[in-house]
Amino acid sequence: MLSTVLLYAAAVIVGLSKGGLASAAAIAVPLLSLFMNPVTAAATLLPVYVVTDWIGVWLYRRSYSRRNVRILVPAILFGVAIATVITPYTPESALLLFTGGIGLWYCARVWLARGATGQTIARLLPGLFWGTITGIASFITHSGAPPSQAYLLPQRLPKLEFAGTVAISFAVGNLVKIPAYWSIGQLDGLHWQLIGGLALAGIAGTLAGRWLTARLPEALYMRLIRTLLLALSVLLLVKGGLQLLG
Repeated sequence: MLSTVLLYAAAVIVGLSKGGLASAAAIAVPLLSLFMNPVTAAATLLPVYVVTDWIGVWLYRRSYSRRNVRILVPAILFGVAIATVITPYTPESALLLFTGGIGLWYCARVWLARGATGQTIARLLPGLFWGTITGIASFITHSGAPPSQAYLLPQRLPKLEFAGTVAISFAVGNLVKIPAYWSIGQLDGLHWQLIGGLALAGIAGTLAGRWLTARLPEALYMRLIRTLLLALSVLLLVKGGLQLLG
């Protein structure tokens, strides 16, 4: 019973993320990993990500940064290709520690720069680097939020433009993960009837996320995103450390 509740909670969290609360979705796989294999958790949620991704694309079809999308999408696809090759040979603990470390580094940088009013632009090389890391992290644990935000948040994009850029970039990346997951056997034996119910819960979460994003004040929205990012990063570091020690 508890496992079913957590599954549906994870699906709603994914939807909230695709509706605009961008850090939220990366908490979903760690949540399910409390009672199932992380690889199985990622595969179970992938169809939910794909369905809610395209709802998010439709919701934000007029609000996104074209330049950032043009930089991030090819980089994310490259990262997915790398992850498809290295996943069978790389310990999950190392990937969790790496992803959590990126998020923690970004949060520390924001804290140390408190009071600064600087704003970066969408630069090609940083975007290609962080986009590639995003693709790798997203493939392994659906935890692409920390590296993508390390690149996007310093640009101080308007909240709807930020949400739209994330929605479109991840929609393409997650769609490509379907054949990649299939090629390494991660889609074998899934409970498709359950996944259908999770997808509906994810759609409801997406609409709720869009409603919240449109109504949250800009400063509060960015604080919420950073708080979620910090919580996620610590969670990934703890989980990765425990796996490494175990």
